[in-house]
Amino acid sequence: MNQTGANPPKLVGDIGGTNARFALSGSNGIEQTAILACRDFPTLTHALKHYLSRIEGPRPRAAALAVAGPVTGDQVALTNLNWTFSTEAVRDEVRLDLLVILNDFRALALALPHLEPNHLVSVGPTDSAARGDAPRLIVGPGTGLGVAALVPSTSGWVPVSGEGGHISFAPQNEREDRILVWFRNQVNGRVSIERLVSGPGLESLYRAMGDIEGTPREPLSAQAITEAALAGDPDAAACLNQFCAIFGSVAGDLALAFGALGGVYLGGGMIPRFLDFFAASPFRRRFEDKGRMSQLAAQIPTQVIAVETPALLGTAAALDSLI
Repeated sequence: MNQTGANPPKLVGDIGGTNARFALSGSNGIEQTAILACRDFPTLTHALKHYLSRIEGPRPRAAALAVAGPVTGDQVALTNLNWTFSTEAVRDEVRLDLLVILNDFRALALALPHLEPNHLVSVGPTDSAARGDAPRLIVGPGTGLGVAALVPSTSGWVPVSGEGGHISFAPQNEREDRILVWFRNQVNGRVSIERLVSGPGLESLYRAMGDIEGTPREPLSAQAITEAALAGDPDAAACLNQFCAIFGSVAGDLALAFGALGGVYLGGGMIPRFLDFFAASPFRRRFEDKGRMSQLAAQIPTQVIAVETPALLGTAAALDSLI
């Protein structure tokens, strides 16, 4: 690789449906972090050039970017943002020698070994101990719902990512049966769990619960619903508790699917905004409510990732493995 200067920094980024986070990774760790609103830029290239025009020091020649969507080849389309791009074209336009694109929750999985204890907040029993030799699950809502795992192998930890947020919603009681019918009528067909467990999902769930209860509600943003719930509004609080309950069920299902005795880590941008409410919500009860597998689920610790930009640690780790 043709690099100028001694140990030039590496560009790392985390591109979600709402915000793009960029930073430099070097000998001093993650530095010069910037958060840009995706809506302010027509393309990824525009956002990258804006960030690079404002950094101090030498220009990076290698980059790794985590994106909220599937990465299966050169052409990438974000799931909840109208950015599509060619990795090769972006690399050339931004004048990089190396550009690596990876799924955002794959990056979060790669970040797990680099998290410090003070980056994590336990939810549920604190006597549950993660097994160091078992798979770890990372799942969390933001603009969408991301899912990935970190699986041990003889050559080290292997990240496994997919589109787990698009598995089907499975109601657990009569009220959730009615919620499913409401969502099915809205989308005219199959209802994925991301339709409910995400920022836009919380907004739809708020309207669904009002319609089901015969008290139609004015649309509110996810942030407004959360703030109202924390302020004691009963409708918003009931909605946010329902959101947490459904999230608990799907997180527990995924933990069983991956055999995640190494722990379940809750990422995404939403949960850290209402940590105390979340800890008191039905999340953990529903996580453990797995019938004949309830005893096994109860052994799996759940922890919220409370550091602001964990995916940047994962993208930096991805680059370090290549350079």
